[in-house]
Amino acid sequence: QVQLVESGGGSVQAGGSLTLSCAASRATRSWYTYCMAWFRKAPGKEHEGVAGVYLGSSSKIYADSVKGRFTITQDNAKSTLYLQMNNLKPEDSGIYYCAAVGGICYNLLRDTFRYWGQGTQVNVSS
Repeated sequence: QVQLVESGGGSVQAGGSLTLSCAASRATRSWYTYCMAWFRKAPGKEHEGVAGVYLGSSSKIYADSVKGRFTITQDNAKSTLYLQMNNLKPEDSGIYYCAAVGGICYNLLRDTFRYWGQGTQVNVSS
């Protein structure tokens, strides 16, 4: 059972930046064989896939709403995933979740991912 722990959320003003971290542990297979992603959920809305990466190739996927503003990166030595968020907007507010699944992922659909963290809150004020 992969364990994912997010950190780095907080409150910022529009235009500001935050970096989220997701520390992974208890993986039953090589780190490089997982696809990991960031999702977010705003009140009254469905989970939205924000960014994903196949760790073996560093092939990345981004939602159109965050392209050019968010960057997903990985630290293989620390088994940690990051989400650098720049030029934040109020509509970026929500609970951000880290998720993982074994194998290559081609989409950011919630049902694709098997393992989930508890989430970290991001609030962006105008």
